[in-house]
This record gives sequence, structure tokens and C-alpha cells, in this order.
Amino acid sequence: MTEIKRAHAQTGHDSGARTLDVITIGRSSVDLYGQQIGSKLEDITSFAKSVGGCPSNIAIGTARLGLKSGVITRVGDEQMGRFIREQMAREGVATAGIAIDPDRLTALVLLAVEDEGVSPMIFYRTDCADMALSETDIDEGFIASASAIVVTGTHFSREASAAAQHKAIRIAKANGNRVVFDIDYRPNLWGLAGHASGFERYVKSDRVSDQLKTVLADCDLIVGTEEEIRIASGADDVLSALKAIRALSDATIVLKRGAMGCIVYDGPITEDLEDGIVGDGFPIEVYNVLGAGDAFMSGFLRGWLKGEPLKTSATWANACGAFAVSRLLCSPEYPTWAELSHFLEKGSKERALRKDADLAHIHWATTRRGATGELLAFAIDHRSQLEAVADRLGAPREKIEELKVLAVEAAARVAKGRPGFGMLLDSTYGRKAMAKAARQDFWIGRPVEKPGSRPLDFDHLPDLGSHLVEWPIGHTVKCLCFYHPDDSEDLKARQERELLRLADAALTVGRELLVEIIAGKNGPVDDTTIARVLTRLYDLGIRPDWWKLEPQKTAAAWRNISDVIAARDPWCRGIVMLGLEAPEHELVEAFGAAQATPLVRGFAVGRTIFAEAAEHWLSGAITDEEAVADMASKFGRLVAAWQDVRQTTAA
Repeated sequence: MTEIKRAHAQTGHDSGARTLDVITIGRSSVDLYGQQIGSKLEDITSFAKSVGGCPSNIAIGTARLGLKSGVITRVGDEQMGRFIREQMAREGVATAGIAIDPDRLTALVLLAVEDEGVSPMIFYRTDCADMALSETDIDEGFIASASAIVVTGTHFSREASAAAQHKAIRIAKANGNRVVFDIDYRPNLWGLAGHASGFERYVKSDRVSDQLKTVLADCDLIVGTEEEIRIASGADDVLSALKAIRALSDATIVLKRGAMGCIVYDGPITEDLEDGIVGDGFPIEVYNVLGAGDAFMSGFLRGWLKGEPLKTSATWANACGAFAVSRLLCSPEYPTWAELSHFLEKGSKERALRKDADLAHIHWATTRRGATGELLAFAIDHRSQLEAVADRLGAPREKIEELKVLAVEAAARVAKGRPGFGMLLDSTYGRKAMAKAARQDFWIGRPVEKPGSRPLDFDHLPDLGSHLVEWPIGHTVKCLCFYHPDDSEDLKARQERELLRLADAALTVGRELLVEIIAGKNGPVDDTTIARVLTRLYDLGIRPDWWKLEPQKTAAAWRNISDVIAARDPWCRGIVMLGLEAPEHELVEAFGAAQATPLVRGFAVGRTIFAEAAEHWLSGAITDEEAVADMASKFGRLVAAWQDVRQTTAA
């Protein structure tokens, strides 16, 4: 057999240093969720992809809530396995325990939401990677580095994976770490139901009960639904099951009861099932129950591992479960700590939490990809301007595509692999350039507006959402709107309607949004003009990830803009300045005017950089290399000027 690649073998963990709060062990799959709600799985036509599997969901859920989490599992040596590793890393989950199995495929699950509480699913797990987990995958140093481990029921269904979890328990106990047992009972993963019965929650089995009972005595926390408590104990009713578990274990027991919340038992089990600790409940619409238990566990662990009272831990668990059942996917929809805190403090006017605009915005802003603190972008998304130049010079318009590829080469020479660089490129002439820019790991923004349109119109995109979903996940939607606060009410209404439509489409398909506002071409601009525009758009509920704004003449104008953004959207990534074909020295002066405004985080400049090179190259007066060198020189000088200003400010 090909050797398993083990990342943890090179981590060098000190068994005496607890660097993690929790490590989860077991399933790791790719979930493919049907996007047509209320449809049979047979009729689903498109799927959304996410990381799934109980322990993987919990690892992500706890990381989002501020715990330092890790996971032990196996994935295949293919694209789905790499997706899981990459997503775990993006979420802040320690990946040292993810082994790569070259002989097996990553598990897949197909799911649909057919009706409330009815979610058919098919598990593709025949000889899958995570079920091949073995004792050799359990690294003592890694286990010892966590305050607690979570073992899960499914991985006690096979001899090798059960041995792996028992080894992890022994190591944890030897190091004084806590053991958590998520019963996680899926009958068909124990061979007790057919392939079509993936949603089946309970099949009585003495074999399963006998296996799970061997775990109970070593646990500090046991969590399960009524069905799971019964299977873990072998009893036929919940009260008897709780008593049977208590006879074997002193662990805190958490009984999950779906819409009724949970009950926590931290002592003897009385004759009264309700005689336990109950957290606050949250009446919400049930949209999809899948993954709710893993969100619940994440919230409970956030409190339990941080020493909060059990009632508080139960309340947080209930709240996280409420988020999960109100949304479609599993781990991608789990709340972050900022989102949960907002909900606990202010609640929601919506019974369907997915419809709460404030929560949706916090969720998006705290889970979006990357951390772009600075953005220095070469903007060459121009279409009509370059068409006019090519037509005037008698050059075929097809050459514009080649020019944009050269522009990416110029930007790459300046960036030299450093982070924080990007390109604005269009879909009409920039597709080849986009591919080249992606290989440079550049931030990429793409325009959607019809060039020069006022009122705003979209360029060949009457149905925004269906087009944006085709874009790579990392591409940012850019929209230029010529908007002045003194425009007529009719004009403003028409433009605002389109911006609202765009903001909704970008959020729905999960793409960042950059809104570019140019007011100076349509009226006078003073220190309050752009601040007034932003206030109006925020009032409408438009909260882009980025603003792209004209250079302001005074520090006061920048302060006014910054104050509006800070008050209305503290999650905004910031502002980039546009160029408006200004001479280089004017842009450098503009950088200086913005130096005291931390929210101005870069620039996106175009014609100042490429106009001269485009003219000469399209006419055939200069070579490819000369065009690249000219653009690189101009872009490089702007980057240096920006960095000089920022360094001066920092000093």
C-alpha cells in the first residue's frame, strides 16, 4: 500500500504545551447540497459544495466561535481532499491531523431539503478515506496539545477507526485532557439501513450499543439526541437511557431535543426528565435540520471549554443550533463569534434568521475569504476607451485582449510575488488576462456596469445572479456609478434600484462587491459631497466590501467619508482611490491628502499607467517588451509613492 502522508509527523508538538482548545476526530466529507428547496433529491439540478461530517463541522464551528481547534481525519489525494484541507486552513482549523490517503477517495454526501424535517441524503462512503483512519494516524504530541478531544460515534463502527479513537482517549486521559463524546448515530453508516435511508436517525442494535458503551466511562461530556442517548445505552426510553449512562459514567450529559432546546444533567438522574439545566431558547423558523447538532455542539463547547456556567453554554448551543436550522448549508452557515454576540445582545426581528440583513452582513463580512489590508491595483477593465483608441489607429479590437495580458505581466514585475496587489479586468477583453492574473495570486475585480451608463445599466447582465454564479469565487464584483447627491430624485431612484439589485445578487452568490462612485463629473464637489452619497447608500442597506472613490482635495473630506463608513459599516474592507487619468504628480499629492485616513487602503489606477503604452503599442510603434516595461515603470512609481506616504504616516 502507498504510504499515507501525515502532516502531523512534522509538527513537532510539545506534549506539555496545550496550544489548542479542542481536536475533533472522525468523518470528513464533501457535502453537495441541493439548491432547489422543497424538491426531491431526484429532481435537484444544482448543488452547493461545502465541508461536512460531524467532527469536521464541529472543528469549523468552534474555530468560528474563537476556539483554537484541530481535526484528525483522512482525505483522498485528489481535488475534494485538497478542498477540505484548504477550507479548514481558511477557517483557522489546525490541519496537522489531516492525513492524505492516496488509495481512497474523499467521502461525498448528496443532500436535499424536501420538506421541514425531511432531508434525504445519499452517503458515498464505500472504502472512503476517513473510514480508513487507524492508530497510526493518532499522534501523541498532537493529542496532548489540546485541552479536549471530541470522539464521534460513526468511527466506532469499524475496528481500525475505533482503535484510533480509543488510542486518542488513552492519550488524552494520560495528559489530563478532557474527552467529549458526540454520539453522532447514523444507522446506515453502521450497515443498518439501505443506501436510500441516509436520513434515518434510529435503528435499534445491540451491536452498536455494546460498542458505544465501551466509550462512556472515559468521557467528561456526552452529547446526543433522544435517539442517540438510547442507542448509546441500549435502553428503550430516554429516562432509562440517561440512568444507564449515569451508571457507567460521571460525565456531564447533554440531551438535545431539537426545537425544545436541550437539558444538561450534571449529577444524579432523577425520575423527572425535566430535572436538569436548561438554556434560553430561540423560537425560529425551521428551514433545514441537517448539521444543527454540530452547530449546537460548537456553541456548547465554546462555553464549556471556557469555563462558562452550563446554562450559558446551553444557551449558546441553542443559539448556534437556531442559526443552523434557519439556513441551508452546514459549516458554511455556522455563526462567527461576532455574529453570535450580536444575536445574543440584540436578537432578531426575523423568525427566519437567514432573512435578517444585519446578521447576514456580519456573517458575510466575518467569513469572506482573505484579509486584504492593502490593495494596490492596476485597473485595465476599460472597454469603450480602448476600443476608441484601437479604432482610431486602425488596429483590430482583438489586440486589446493581448494588451491586457501584457498589463498583467507589468503588474507582476512590480508585485514580485508580494501580497496586496491586484487587477481590474473585464469579461469582454480580459479573460486571458484574468487567467494569468490568477496564477500571480492577484486580487481580481470585474466590472458589471455598461461603460459610461447614467442612469446605471448593467453590461449584458440583465439577470445578475445567474451570471455572477459563473465567476470564480475569488473575483470581486466592481460597479461604477456616476452619482451626485444633488441629482434629480428620479435619476437617483433609478440608480439606487440597480445598486440594490447588485448588492443583493453579490451577497446571494457569495462574491465581494466594490462600488465605485464618481460625483465630480456631474456637479460640484466639496468636503461633504461623497460623505452624503455614502450616507444615502448605507441608508438603503447597500454595504459593499470596498468603496472606490475619487481623490479628495482635503483631509476634512476624507475624515467625513471615514466617519460615515466607521459608523455605518465597521466591517468594510476600506477605500481604494481611482485615478481619473490624472497626471502622476497629482495622484501622489492625493495620496498625501489621504495619509491620515486609515480606511484609504490603496488605489486602483488605470489610464495614468497604460494610456501612453496602449497608444504606442496598438499603433505598432513599440514592442511587447517595451509596452510591459513602460507600464511596469509607471505602476511601480505609484506603488513606491503610496508606500512612501504610508511609511511617513506610520513614523
